[in-house]
Amino acid sequence: MPARKTSSAKAPWDRANPKESSGQPARHLSPQQKASAKRAAKKAGRPYPNLVDNMHAAEAGKKAPAKKAAAKKTAAKSAAKTTAKSTAAKKAPAKKAAAKRAPAKKAAAKKAPAKKAAAKKTAAKKAPAKKAPAKKAATRDPAGGLTAAGRAEYARSEGAHLQPGVKKKISDMTPQEMKRKGSWAVRFYGRDPLPPLVDANGRPTRLALSAHAWGEKVPTTEAQARRIAEAGRRLLDRYQKLKDRG
Repeated sequence: MPARKTSSAKAPWDRANPKESSGQPARHLSPQQKASAKRAAKKAGRPYPNLVDNMHAAEAGKKAPAKKAAAKKTAAKSAAKTTAKSTAAKKAPAKKAAAKRAPAKKAAAKKAPAKKAAAKKTAAKKAPAKKAPAKKAATRDPAGGLTAAGRAEYARSEGAHLQPGVKKKISDMTPQEMKRKGSWAVRFYGRDPLPPLVDANGRPTRLALSAHAWGEKVPTTEAQARRIAEAGRRLLDRYQKLKDRG
């Protein structure tokens, strides 16, 4: 008998976060989604936090807006039908009165074209010039990282307040800035395996370009990226020593 093929796909908790692999910030659960995941874990007798209940909560959060939109659409259709029936009932007596006024309307219809032309001319003079729609600010800096507009958009959508990368000399950094830059360097370029730094056309990926936002030279080889990660570890050690001194 031929040997049975075994699946090589890894479980979700054994795979790297696809957003982090592409240099994008990870998306976090909202407080409501976390509460839902916690209830599901308690009901199933699982310890929390865990990836399974978090994944279910995130998926349910995506479907909720679509259900609400469908419910609103159905309610709008029902309201439109009711309004149409009510309007038709009100118009019935008005039709009889309109039939009596028909001769007067014919005389008014002859004067209507002149009045419409005059009204259009007056409206054209009064109407203000239309403003061109404002262009949406770019959220990604082409040189690497997010723009100020991108950080503001992330804060609105995710509730997290991102700060610009630290580009100062080490001697000018505060301990907190050392911690931030060291943590970034290790998280981005210390991972194993290291995601691609250049694409099929030899251009730097968003992962590589993020170095520019932190005042570092954009790495194109693994050795260059590892050097940035090692510098980050030294920064974290320096931060820890300063913290221990109080």
